[in-house]
Amino acid sequence: MNWKFWESDTDGNSDGNLVARVAGGLIGLYLVIVLVLAWWWDYEPDLFDVRANATEHARAANRELVTGYISTATLITVAETLLDKRGGYLSNDIFPPGVWMDNVPNWEFGVLTQIRDTARSYRNDFSRSQSQSVEDEDLKEAEGRFFFDNASWALPATEREYRAGIRFFESYLARLADPTDSNAQFYARADNLQRWLQGVETRLGSLSQRLSASVGKRQLNIDLAGDSAAARATSAPAEQDYKTPWLEIDDVFYEARGQTWALIQLLKAMEQDFGDVLDKKNARVSLQQIIRELEPTQDTLWSPMVLNGNGFGFLANHSLVMASYISRANAAIIDLRSLLTQG
Repeated sequence: MNWKFWESDTDGNSDGNLVARVAGGLIGLYLVIVLVLAWWWDYEPDLFDVRANATEHARAANRELVTGYISTATLITVAETLLDKRGGYLSNDIFPPGVWMDNVPNWEFGVLTQIRDTARSYRNDFSRSQSQSVEDEDLKEAEGRFFFDNASWALPATEREYRAGIRFFESYLARLADPTDSNAQFYARADNLQRWLQGVETRLGSLSQRLSASVGKRQLNIDLAGDSAAARATSAPAEQDYKTPWLEIDDVFYEARGQTWALIQLLKAMEQDFGDVLDKKNARVSLQQIIRELEPTQDTLWSPMVLNGNGFGFLANHSLVMASYISRANAAIIDLRSLLTQG
């Protein structure tokens, strides 16, 4: 009896060990798959040829490349790439590996920021002849869709709202290219381009400051400089320390990568649609220089992580390098806007 009891206990332990080994193997296999997917999804799409993209888009729909077609088709493709790139849209994932990743979601938010700003410019400026004109209904709906919560998992999902925004832009583009429909318009005027660039300038200025704060800096308060009668709601210190938290440095870096990725293509598209305006102002080369300044922001990051060396220290500071590219582009945008406002 004692021997049989011992034999039964041994069999039970063996079965338990087998279950534990199988469970451990399955968990290990799951983690390997998740890590491989995380590596595969940690991806930033390449830049594309905006004219070739618009030409193919127009050919597929049997349309002509009217004024505004290249810019609109580019915005649509940027939004589609945001959703359909390798791994899809990750910002609202609730399961691994998407929920563990932060570089790509921050890149996505950067792209989305430029989509939102440009969609607003379409609604308020590009499609309207003057401030009292009626806004385009498709663009009104599209802008609202792109301003939906970027991290909603369901009811409704973020992807559903953004795809609806793309469909409204497609509807606008179809009417824009229809010679029998005069309601949809794209006004390639210097003041419209200047206002869009003003928004771009603000975005890049903010990015440059946030990137530079990776090493910390002490900054004087210049909020009221230049206006002796200026006032503010509450008091503020005369100078203040700014430093990006260590865990957020890569977040700002990849958000900047996303914004500049989208902006490079939008600028190239605007150069095509506003070509006559730029040539009249002798400003085409100025816009091309902005693009040239931004292109290095898309160079491959060979380091396995975003380094944060101090100033002239031993290690590189990738955020300061990115800030340098963006600051030069921002300075060139200021010069271009000045050219566009001249007679």
